[in-house]
Amino acid sequence: SSSRDEALRDKRARILSRGLPKQKPIEGVKQVVVLASGKGGVGKSTTAVNIALALAANDSTKEVGLLDADIYGPSIPKMMNLKGNPELTPKNLMRPLKNYGIACMSMGFLIEETAPVVWRGLMVMSAVEKLLRQVDWGRLDYLVIDMPPGTGDVQLSVSQNIPIAGAVIISTPQDVALLDAHKGAEMFRKVHVPVLGLVQNMSVFQCPKCKHETHIFGADGVRDLAKALGLDILGDVPLHVNIRETCDSGQPVVISQPQSDA
Repeated sequence: SSSRDEALRDKRARILSRGLPKQKPIEGVKQVVVLASGKGGVGKSTTAVNIALALAANDSTKEVGLLDADIYGPSIPKMMNLKGNPELTPKNLMRPLKNYGIACMSMGFLIEETAPVVWRGLMVMSAVEKLLRQVDWGRLDYLVIDMPPGTGDVQLSVSQNIPIAGAVIISTPQDVALLDAHKGAEMFRKVHVPVLGLVQNMSVFQCPKCKHETHIFGADGVRDLAKALGLDILGDVPLHVNIRETCDSGQPVVISQPQSDA
């Protein structure tokens, strides 16, 4: 309706008046989905890799890309079994490295595997800008962005500079992880990025011998948070050795064991 369109225009004008940068789409990319967590160590990168592979597996006509926006701790190269430096196009854009049909870009392709990135914020922001804008993604239906943990400069810059279809928040059921996941969801709401839902990771451990189930990080914490925030639970992923081993070996479980329970 015209009144709704008018309200949306007013809302956009108010946002821009607060000094936020104008969002500019990434050339060739239709939809951007960001994977985020308030806290590190909750399996966000593992989830991002498997979501990207699942998007491609569910529809072979779709082109999917994966961007590792974690400058200090890039893990996508290892999980996607990729090494080497990106080639440059005649327009001086970096060509993503590909494996399993997924176009990938990461700071890990530009530095030595064991080299630390000892940079201040401005250098990090410049690197993120290059990973977003100076990559020849070709034509992508989905670009999955693996965000660094937290709610800092990188998250704000990505959220404010490119249009994002939605954010997915990853958390374990542990209370300290939930506190930060709550902050992450609120941050995306403040910058007007739709939160698609939450993924509860490492939810339960089943003993491979006796099949007894143990909730190592607590039970249903993410479900309770989703209910409090009015969000959906998109997945409930167990703490399973296969999920960890397959990512460590560069053969994520979605591609190497698609029929398994994991």
